[in-house]
Amino acid sequence: MNCDRVQDAVRVLLSEIGEDPDREGLTRTPDRVAKALRFLTSGYETDVASVVNDALFTVDYSEMVIVKDIDFYSLCEHHLLPFFGKCHVAYIPRDKVIGLSKIPRLVEVFSRRLQVQERLTNQIAATLRSTLNPLGVGIVMEATHLCMLMRGVEKQNSFAVTSAMLGSFRSDARTRLEFLELLKQRGHMRMALDPASTGYVNHEE
Repeated sequence: MNCDRVQDAVRVLLSEIGEDPDREGLTRTPDRVAKALRFLTSGYETDVASVVNDALFTVDYSEMVIVKDIDFYSLCEHHLLPFFGKCHVAYIPRDKVIGLSKIPRLVEVFSRRLQVQERLTNQIAATLRSTLNPLGVGIVMEATHLCMLMRGVEKQNSFAVTSAMLGSFRSDARTRLEFLELLKQRGHMRMALDPASTGYVNHEE
């Protein structure tokens, strides 16, 4: 990213919306925006292979592995407004597993780009499939889109859910159902560990 060109573009944008780029509150805005965009789109500069970094292990385990409630933040490619939420990842190993910390990192690689939620979901699933060659992969993403909340239909309580089911998650209804049922239980373990926690919202009520 050429930060000087981005800053010039931000100054033009500020002028076009009727602002004065030289007033006190805006003089450093172009620099701040350039730095923010570099961070928010850092996924373009990140190589997936470097994220995995040989964190693949041969393990005799053929049951479902799930990492739930992975926070993600992305920018909608249509309006450059944020969308954010939770990603839930599951796979059934064939002969290899991936280090658990690498799964949120993979989610971040693809979310730190201009995205649509549907593509983001598929990219995560496809990468896990090509990296692990598992028996199946299941991804569910839930997100709030500011392009719906702040403009257009302005529906304040709406959110989008997307899924990608590959391999046994697509072909075997019992596997798919087990994954979806386990997602409903998210938060229960945290409540058991910390009943005083205020971060849990009972979505079943």
